[in-house]
Amino acid sequence: KLNFLMYMGNRSEKHVVHNSDRGGWDVKNNNALRVSKHFDTKAEAMDWAREQAKKDGAELIPHRMDGTIQNPNSYSGDSCPPKDMKH
Repeated sequence: KLNFLMYMGNRSEKHVVHNSDRGGWDVKNNNALRVSKHFDTKAEAMDWAREQAKKDGAELIPHRMDGTIQNPNSYSGDSCPPKDMKH
């Protein structure tokens, strides 16, 4: 399991993570101490995070409820983007 709080990197990333304290889902920038925005559903969080990632040229990194990474996507033009292993 990869703990998103410990994930280090220089690229801009938007993580969509489950909030076990409040319920719902949070969008968080990599290496940020605070959450960017909180949502009731993962779908709402993903929609907002996707738009932010496109606008910022960032990586979108959704997580499952257990914290593992699920189908990352790159909007940065990175020459080595994360691979979508599902498709």
